[in-house]
Amino acid sequence: MTEPAPIAVSAFLALTFGIIAYFIGAGLTRRVQLLSAYSIPEPVSGGIVTALVALAVVSVTGREIQYDLAARDALLVYFFTTIGLKARVSDLRRGGPVLAIMLALTLVYMVVQSIVGLGVARLFDLPLAAGVMLGTASLIGGHGTSIAWGPTITEVHGVAGGAELGIAMATVGLIVASVLGGPIAKFLIARGRLAPAPAAHVVVPTAAAPGPFPPSDLRVDHVGLMRSILWIQAAILLGSIAYGLMDSTGIKLPLFVPCLIAGILLSNLVPWILPDLASPAETPALGVVSEFSLSVFLSMSLMSMELWTLASSAGVLMVAITVQAIMAAVFIIGVVFPIMGRDYFAAVMAAGSTGLMLGATPTAIANMTAVTQRYGPAPLAFIVMPLVSAFFVDIANAVIIQWVLLFASR
Repeated sequence: MTEPAPIAVSAFLALTFGIIAYFIGAGLTRRVQLLSAYSIPEPVSGGIVTALVALAVVSVTGREIQYDLAARDALLVYFFTTIGLKARVSDLRRGGPVLAIMLALTLVYMVVQSIVGLGVARLFDLPLAAGVMLGTASLIGGHGTSIAWGPTITEVHGVAGGAELGIAMATVGLIVASVLGGPIAKFLIARGRLAPAPAAHVVVPTAAAPGPFPPSDLRVDHVGLMRSILWIQAAILLGSIAYGLMDSTGIKLPLFVPCLIAGILLSNLVPWILPDLASPAETPALGVVSEFSLSVFLSMSLMSMELWTLASSAGVLMVAITVQAIMAAVFIIGVVFPIMGRDYFAAVMAAGSTGLMLGATPTAIANMTAVTQRYGPAPLAFIVMPLVSAFFVDIANAVIIQWVLLFASR
């Protein structure tokens, strides 16, 4: 008996459903006080509800749902490019020591997470190599890393369904990371009665001399949006060229990394070389594009979770994510928060660390965004966290995964 054909959702419809999912989450946040009180991002609640609807459709029809996520992937690149365009050299200098400390803490925890994954694999009498998919490959690495390492885990190390296990673990990790970051930040902020630094409340418009691109005022109009999009497109063009050059030399990094770097370079160098050309940094229009990109990206990521694939490994997944979540919470509250300074910035970084350690980079940014929307800005956090996760974690993860596999093969 042949299996029923899947329900194919085009890129256009997937994008449309992602926007609808966001508004579902926004409506839930307005009506359910618990969601806003614990800073659960609107795309998370809406995306989970939409994923549950998809699960019901699959259960009734017996047909899986396959989304074309090309628009989601483009929005991820757009979002990280806006992060680069908003970065100032002064912020990067100020964040240097914090960046180094946060990187060191993340590397330490990646080792801890790998050990926990190996322990759960041994507990369930799975091949030790399966621990990779219960640790950094699926959690800090996310779905992309799980898919990339799946063939190696299955074909070389003999773990049946290695990729499927990793994708399932990444899915539950994404959910837990999305709902745990806000409560951790709320606990830390309430316990320490923390608040943003006074200077963080002041938004200083970008200075620029008169020219073809005059500085934006506080309004968001079509000209400001088109100006911001033009800067984003230019940065992505440069980033794509750099990506191609790196790929040809064997350097493997996600596309959003060189685009983020290109955004930083454009935003800081162009106004210095061409002082009549205003930078979009800190303009409301760029902020709108940035928030739109992140919100719809995360909505689409959560709504496209294939929840129907979790049943076959529910036991090992629940144990693994429970232990990983407890370990992450203990490490973040007991180590990351104190070392980051025990202030409001540290609390926002704790929310971001929860997203990064259990659900990959976009979840970290979404968690921090939800917290800062409720309590106030923490601009340095949005410089440090993307740089840690984009520049260093992917490279470090590849090395750690290889070490774990070497240990497992002994």
